Amino acid sequence: MKTYMAKPAEIERKWYVIDASGQPLGRLASEVAAILRGKHKPIYTPHVDTGDYVIVINAEKIVLTGDKLNKKMYRHHSGYPGGLKEMSYRDLLQKKPEKAIELAVKGMLPHNRLGRKMFKKLKVYRGSEHPHQAQKPEIRELRG
Repeated sequence: MKTYMAKPAEIERKWYVIDASGQPLGRLASEVAAILRGKHKPIYTPHVDTGDYVIVINAEKIVLTGDKLNKKMYRHHSGYPGGLKEMSYRDLLQKKPEKAIELAVKGMLPHNRLGRKMFKKLKVYRGSEHPHQAQKPEIRELRG
């Protein structure tokens, strides 16, 4: 029996809508990353982008367990001396809840050009409205 290798031209992509309200950030991010990679499909091939598009709505209603809301920090550096910027996740979720989900998912994807291509299929929105009705997205419930 031969091993099946997916070819980029053969892949059919679907669109899924995931509601983030009340979901823990890490559990949501791992599910979304698996869908973006295509691990839910029987034709999954590690070196080919077999994943689907994911629309995450209600990003502002995501939850963090424990005291991570206060203790977990978002850090980035400008590259200049003394250029470290820190923000608690409480502030990040108030200002840019989309960014919190995007960062969590991006960290779970491959860190190469294939991962960057997969990340472009993620769309995150603050409210319950999204501009992708023409793609006829399916509502997807998370496991557990």
